Amino acid sequence: MVRPDRRISQTLAWGDALCIVLFAVIGLQTHGEPLSLAGIIRNALPILLVWWLVSPFLRTYTRPSWQNLLYTWAIAVSAGVWLRFMVLQKPFDLGYLIFWAVALGATLVLLLAWRGLALAWLRQLRSKP
Repeated sequence: MVRPDRRISQTLAWGDALCIVLFAVIGLQTHGEPLSLAGIIRNALPILLVWWLVSPFLRTYTRPSWQNLLYTWAIAVSAGVWLRFMVLQKPFDLGYLIFWAVALGATLVLLLAWRGLALAWLRQLRSKP
């Protein structure tokens, strides 16, 4: 696989981060909570921290592939949700499992949609003379 240029890697990284932030925004809105920076940070930051920690090791952006994305997603969302519950001192009960499952499903849909659009955009760029 050819290494992507820096601009493509940065675009993918920013898009992935925006998907996680969008997940937090949708969650706040769905639960009738006010849309606030504190709420977004509370819900997105733990996942983003883990994402940024594991992505260099999984080569999420230096060798982008669906496999690397899915590994990063599974680890970061799972560990990020765990970290969020630890920091907020919430119990690890059925509510945790439900939040974890919803976080996995929602972020997966957002990330796959984003990466599909990014792939189409890259193909279009490469096909132009």
